[in-house]
Amino acid sequence: MKSGFVSLIGRPNVGKSTLLNTIINEKVAITSKVAGTTRNIIQGIYNEENYQIVFMDTPGIIKPINKLGKITNKQAISLVKDIDCLLFVVDASAGLGKGDKFIIDVLKKTTSPVILVLNKIDKLTNEDIMYSINEYKDLYPFAEIVPVSALTQDNVKHLIEVIKKYLKDEVRYFDPKVKTSNSIYFMISEIVREKLFDVLTEEIPHSLTCHTSYYEEKKDIININVDIIVDRDSIKKIIIGKKGERLKEIGITSRHEIEKMLGKQVYLELFVKTIKNWKDKERYIKELGFLDL
Repeated sequence: MKSGFVSLIGRPNVGKSTLLNTIINEKVAITSKVAGTTRNIIQGIYNEENYQIVFMDTPGIIKPINKLGKITNKQAISLVKDIDCLLFVVDASAGLGKGDKFIIDVLKKTTSPVILVLNKIDKLTNEDIMYSINEYKDLYPFAEIVPVSALTQDNVKHLIEVIKKYLKDEVRYFDPKVKTSNSIYFMISEIVREKLFDVLTEEIPHSLTCHTSYYEEKKDIININVDIIVDRDSIKKIIIGKKGERLKEIGITSRHEIEKMLGKQVYLELFVKTIKNWKDKERYIKELGFLDL
């Protein structure tokens, strides 16, 4: 039996959450085209008969502009230490950027082996892939370099086999049936947030978060309330939409996915609330599940 902990680190929108979902073969992290979707540390648990790998998907590292940004950066950077190995995920189709170079400087603080994961190779030719490998290989002493496509699953099984070489523990930390350690409340909030991302314009998602405020399971139905927190009344109006149509649409698509996750009928109510500058207020940051380290 071999087990261990593996962190995924990288700049926003490189496909870390999609890669995690592909490895676990279940949706444990929300995904979106909007950069910076992941704000919390998401745990996904990969199980085989003789292996268990606990993956930690971290927020994309960016230059912080508020207290929340500073906290998510600290969360991500904290997970480069005391782990069995680290996956530095990059968008190989976008090329080497300033954000990647900043993260490479962060990686110099870890003694754990770092595997460079060149994601989105489905967009590249073999010649492009070789160019990308050469672009990164001399910037850091990577333990391995593995090109993959999280979207098409190309080479993901090979990545798992590579990771197994670096597992040091001999204990199963979670029941083999468990695929994430994140709470049901958190997963519900994240599903609603993802559905908001699907219908809102690029800039608005960064101004909101979601919080499961009520959960009651009865024999035939689960009653759930989720608060959608925004920082401006103008955004509140956009989310609600004309005659409440947009909020209704978000509620329907969220409910369908939550029912699929829970395997039971759900009655879901969404409430949009304005808390000005919530991302800079410690009280609300902690209440909404963002913990400073």
